[in-house]
Amino acid sequence: MTVPQLTLNNGVTMPALGFGVFQTPPAETSAAVATAFRTGYRHIDTAAAYRNERGVGEAFRASGLSRAEVFLETKIWINDYGYEETLHSFDKSAGKLGVDQIDLLILHQALPSEFTRTLDAYRALETLLADGRVRAIGVSNFMVDHLTALLDSVTVVPAVNQIEVHPYFTQPEVQALGAEHGIVTQAWAPIGGITFYRDSGHRSTLDDPAIGEIAAAHGRSPAQVMLRWHLQQGRSAIPKSTNPQRIAENFAVFDFTLTEKELAVLDALDTGKRGGPEPADISLKTFSLTIPEA
Repeated sequence: MTVPQLTLNNGVTMPALGFGVFQTPPAETSAAVATAFRTGYRHIDTAAAYRNERGVGEAFRASGLSRAEVFLETKIWINDYGYEETLHSFDKSAGKLGVDQIDLLILHQALPSEFTRTLDAYRALETLLADGRVRAIGVSNFMVDHLTALLDSVTVVPAVNQIEVHPYFTQPEVQALGAEHGIVTQAWAPIGGITFYRDSGHRSTLDDPAIGEIAAAHGRSPAQVMLRWHLQQGRSAIPKSTNPQRIAENFAVFDFTLTEKELAVLDALDTGKRGGPEPADISLKTFSLTIPEA
């Protein structure tokens, strides 16, 4: 099955549906990604902070797929912000992935208390892009104020902003600013996974009756309905799982279509309550994590 492609603002194409490995134990990552490849996924999202880039690389090398067939995305952690530090962080990630070029490299968080370091890190991404070591660059968890400050200071507009988006939390202002500048919104926790394992003040999205009603109407699961919602609204989505059945289920979303009314029902579920950490609270004091060498 062919996955729809999104064209980024620099002309690079990216599969709209990717496979995420957040919280996947390093020892299980290679097997999970191998299952994803067999299922048909060709876009893998990882991060230096996940400590499982090496497993992604192992699965890719064992897959028999060519480098051109697989879109690899990873993220720089805040401890490695700064111009030279970020250049070296690329080397660490590329070494663990076992590749010379990364398709999409993004900053994992804004660092509001030291935003100059954030800007220096992004300028390193611009250098990596100009040198051909990465094909596209972007950011993650950047809010309107972070994006505005970044856009005022850099040359290359981010291709992607990966943020928390699911029916209970849609961040319309961030999405709108991104759309204004041609920045693709990439949804982490696209089926509301953050509502399953973190106390975010509302029920699991999988148990929502409105989502369940739409799923029943199409003979699909609630997860499939939510992923279809993202794709029809032009977002990238990166569901995660280590369960082969769930991995396959999350991929089977290209042969049905939600109506405009159903899309509106899902949009209306937004509570405005974030499940993940508050981006304004990210600091080296509270979220420091040393990233090992390759």
